[in-house]
Amino acid sequence: IGDGNSDSATFDNALELLVAGGYSLSHAMMLMIPEAWNDNPLMDQERRAFYEYNAALMEPWDGPAAVAFTDGRQIGATLDRNGLRPARYIKTSDDLVVMGSEVGALRIPDHKIVEKWRLQPGKMFLIDLEEGRIIDDEELKSSLSKAHPYQSWLNATQIVLEDLPAEAEVTAPDERTLLDRQQAFGYTQEDIKFFLLPMASSGQDPVGSMGRDIPHAVLSDRPKLLYDYFKQSFAQVTNPPIDPIREELVMSLVSLIGPRPNLLDLDSGGSHMRLEVRQPILTNEDLEKIRHIDSRGKTFKSITLNMSYPVSEGAAGMKPAVDQLCADAQQAVLDGHNILIISDRAIDDEKVAIPALLATGAVHHHLIREGLRTESGLVVETGEARQVHDFCLLAGYGAEAINPYLAFDSITDARDQLPDDVSIADAHNRYIKAIDKGMLKVMSKMGISTYQSYCGAQIFDAIGLSSKFIASYFTNTASAIEGVGLEEIAQETVSRHDAAFGDDPVLRDDLDVGGELTYRIRGEEHMWSPDTITKLQHSARQNSQEIYDQYAAEMNDQSRKLKNLRGLLDFKFDGNSVLLDEVEPAAEIVKRFVSGAMSFGSISEEAHEALAIAMNRIGGKSNTGEGGENPERFT
Repeated sequence: IGDGNSDSATFDNALELLVAGGYSLSHAMMLMIPEAWNDNPLMDQERRAFYEYNAALMEPWDGPAAVAFTDGRQIGATLDRNGLRPARYIKTSDDLVVMGSEVGALRIPDHKIVEKWRLQPGKMFLIDLEEGRIIDDEELKSSLSKAHPYQSWLNATQIVLEDLPAEAEVTAPDERTLLDRQQAFGYTQEDIKFFLLPMASSGQDPVGSMGRDIPHAVLSDRPKLLYDYFKQSFAQVTNPPIDPIREELVMSLVSLIGPRPNLLDLDSGGSHMRLEVRQPILTNEDLEKIRHIDSRGKTFKSITLNMSYPVSEGAAGMKPAVDQLCADAQQAVLDGHNILIISDRAIDDEKVAIPALLATGAVHHHLIREGLRTESGLVVETGEARQVHDFCLLAGYGAEAINPYLAFDSITDARDQLPDDVSIADAHNRYIKAIDKGMLKVMSKMGISTYQSYCGAQIFDAIGLSSKFIASYFTNTASAIEGVGLEEIAQETVSRHDAAFGDDPVLRDDLDVGGELTYRIRGEEHMWSPDTITKLQHSARQNSQEIYDQYAAEMNDQSRKLKNLRGLLDFKFDGNSVLLDEVEPAAEIVKRFVSGAMSFGSISEEAHEALAIAMNRIGGKSNTGEGGENPERFT
């Protein structure tokens, strides 16, 4: 499920499974590394139907990837939909074919070369050794697309959510209920002012500047949402990321909700229904369509599972509630429900919600462990998610679609602050558009092009969560340090709920101020406060050592240092010194220095050469990256 970040061994195992199950080698490769079919106007209908049908069987293996393959009878190579990996080939007059990342890997006389070209995005190059010929991409894919009536199978099985007629409208809550829910889910004035309203007005994901000078969630004194304990991972390479705007053709937010067909049943394509959404953020109306989809006589059967529990049970009640939710999800699948909607709409003064991310990860991994995850789709109805990071996390831990009902309610409530020409429906659609664009931007930084590949891929690092907590609910998530567990997360959740539905005079009529983006007296603590900034400016303007010392003392104060991870580190001295002649000379140490494989195309010529010169002078190593060494450097 959602294997967008797995290693090559997993790919090899999957490919072997498909071929052993009856797929031809080229069919298996087209299934695993499909072309960008969704918005390609030049693709013929039969091939589009082939890809669209197979999208329900397996999510795309996103690149950047150039993959060579063989079964001993055929040998070939293919590029992923982005085509960011170089793959060039030469065909000679004596029937030799050479393919490599660059032309010129082998010295071949020009008079023998009859064809010289490159693989293009999503294209395949195949040599049949028994037939003794090269099968070009068009012929190969045309024959596979015609092997089964894929368009007929789609017509018989495909339901597009956006095309279904609307169900009953969902009524907005009254002002008091809205405020209580907002406070229970940790909404602040900053969320409304700097995120929801700009997104609903412009349809753009807000962009900020400056560094994050607030504590990590695990070091903060304020109750934090579970989302704050995770950081998005990005590809650690020097290649520029995919541009989700200019490379829109290869990007896709299509999500398929519901059970997966049998991957190895090649001949019963017209018997398995599929629910497709063009993007994963559901309006309230869209969610009602899914909630009532079984009333249309189709093969889908949805059920709503409650992810809240009595607040009287306190923080101690959260673990039993999560366990019960997982058990309910398992039983629902066994009872034939193939779309699970986990919802926190039942929250009120007597019920506290399980954090949506915790509930999603718990149900997702529980069903995987029970071998039931591919038997159902997972939809999250939550008032907690409102920023792009929140949706990315829910998707990364298994949510195939998400309904942020409280974000919509909050935008509706703030309609007086929207431009006059923006209706409530427009505002909701622009908010969805902003979330979509933000998710595409995040996905692109990992080299992932499709929501299907991102869903369930868990491309996050946990910061400040205990390994036991991660193993139970976010299995295999990377984490470098220990931290809080379910007990502390539950306590923070109950604390927010009590403040929301209690009689706190500060929160009686308004949201908490927030203070994460800008300094506020009652807000989150910042390393850069008005006092420290003032002292630094005055010390520079007056050239005053005394004021600078005051500034330095405040910045180095232990209570402030403990608000970041490096402030928790200290040096341990045992009093024993090391003789200088026992220390390795610096000239020997620097020989182990290595500059990374930075491709020539990723940085300037001056930077590339400066690194090489520096490493040469100290006796280290400089990896040239793709493209090889410029012969001019040899002398």
